[in-house]
Amino acid sequence: MQVEHQPRRPGSPPFMQRNVSKGAPDWVRTVPVWSEGSHREIAQVLCDDRRTLLWLANQRAVEFHVPFFRVGDAGPTGLVLDLDPPEGADFAVVVRAARLVQRALEDAGLAGAVKTSGSKGVHVVVPVGGASFEDVAAATRALAARTERLDPELATTAYIKEDRHGRVFVDSTRSGQSTIVAAYSPRIRPGLPVSAPVGWDALDDVSPGDFTVTSAADRFPAAWADLLPEPQELPADLVAEGHTIPIARVAAMHEGKRRKRAAEREATGEG
Repeated sequence: MQVEHQPRRPGSPPFMQRNVSKGAPDWVRTVPVWSEGSHREIAQVLCDDRRTLLWLANQRAVEFHVPFFRVGDAGPTGLVLDLDPPEGADFAVVVRAARLVQRALEDAGLAGAVKTSGSKGVHVVVPVGGASFEDVAAATRALAARTERLDPELATTAYIKEDRHGRVFVDSTRSGQSTIVAAYSPRIRPGLPVSAPVGWDALDDVSPGDFTVTSAADRFPAAWADLLPEPQELPADLVAEGHTIPIARVAAMHEGKRRKRAAEREATGEG
């Protein structure tokens, strides 16, 4: 589990912490996880009981981000499509994009559950089983591409913001070994909104602001565990299609470098 802390010093920005805090009690369980960013193994907190959750709260941990794998499992437990609205858009636009994801899933013979992200968007989570991290990440890319094809005027897979042109970003990069904010987790946002399980039937009637740390307990339309379908096998054609699609972050990095070189050549008058 990764946690985002509210700093003790007023005015300091929040910070994400992946490694367990120094001086943690002996009863706080941890799991060794390889960090690609740090190129080393780190010890992440395994929060599976009340007192660990209370200890994290006393460490001023506000947001809780979880991966798609469990301790002892060889493969991932699911995938997610993270829908991020354009600046200034209302939540109805995100709901329309979520319905496109729902159609793409149904066309592939899959089912997913939906929750608010606790910020401006939604997460569509699809439990899976029997697949590798690479195949799950590939399937997520394919589902994002299929969602975009259903209505390219509404949804986009463009990772670079300036290429989105007012469309909802269908982010496929959170699957594999990345994390998403956990259901019921608060977010460090004005009003302390909560990532709320809502379900497809209630999605048209809610907004992210309906769920905060002071109001959410009485407003959840359903429990997250009840909304999640059973783990599903990924269709072979979906996985195969995804493996032909470049990883969004990598493609965006190369495109950004290409654009920078082109701008530099133009500025110096080179051909």
